[in-house]
Amino acid sequence: MSERQTSAHRRRRGDVASPQDQLDLFVTIPGDLPTHDQQEMMERPFFSLSKQRRTEAIDYEVQNGATTISVNVTAPPEIGIATIWDCDILIWATSQLREAKAKGLPTSPHFRVPLYELLRGIDRPTGGDEYRRIVESLERLSATLIRTNIRQGKRKRPEGFHWIERYAAPTDEEGRSLGVEFTVSDWLYEGVLADKLVLGIDRSYFKLTGGIERWLYRVVRKHGGHQGGGWAFTMKQLHHKSGSTQRVADFAKELRRVVERQRIPGYWLELHRNAEGEEVLHFTERCQLAPDHPGFEPRRLPRLAVAPA
Repeated sequence: MSERQTSAHRRRRGDVASPQDQLDLFVTIPGDLPTHDQQEMMERPFFSLSKQRRTEAIDYEVQNGATTISVNVTAPPEIGIATIWDCDILIWATSQLREAKAKGLPTSPHFRVPLYELLRGIDRPTGGDEYRRIVESLERLSATLIRTNIRQGKRKRPEGFHWIERYAAPTDEEGRSLGVEFTVSDWLYEGVLADKLVLGIDRSYFKLTGGIERWLYRVVRKHGGHQGGGWAFTMKQLHHKSGSTQRVADFAKELRRVVERQRIPGYWLELHRNAEGEEVLHFTERCQLAPDHPGFEPRRLPRLAVAPA
């Protein structure tokens, strides 16, 4: 068992952390980093799409060749399932880990970061009630239990984990934040360090306000990629992939509004009917459209990390 695995095993048993564990912190990279997301986290319904407390479990299965992929998400009813806005913290951690790996820097699942830096990293205001909202997000991420067979190979039993194993958000005597500490799950940490399981996303994702709108961007980015012909899903497929508690008709109505707004960064959305009469969402990378198309945008070059002055 590796040193990091031994530390994780001690944490799961509830043993007191050793000085080595306490020093095993990820040194966050300051500045405006490229934003990255973990692909499996983007593709499957791991999060509530509503800001209202969700107590109903997410129970998802889909056939992938000979394998049945399963995701089950639960949380104590007094806390509720982690939301897609809570996931911003995981996206920030993913971006930090990915940048560190690209630069050959040491990584760790244990984070300590000033609250200002975390809020700036996920494009949120740095005053008001943001400290309370971050603490509530950490609580939901810590309380939400995921059981899944994703990345389990031939093993039959799903793996269970919480997005965050532990967290702390201390304040001084006057109630001012002293920073945020948290430890991401081994499942996420290992998925981020595998190059093929991480995708760059548009930072303007954080500006999207609707839960379905945010969820749809991540699905579109995961499946649409840079394919010239784009990609398509039926409305029923999208409803199933979302894990939404809404009726299909209500979900479809909200998704149509997303299409009308055309705010999904980098992609053009269109609805049509297939030969069976089913409503289908087709999405295409904007730079792949004809130059005279109203949705065309030239391909943007990857943004490099900018060190603070």
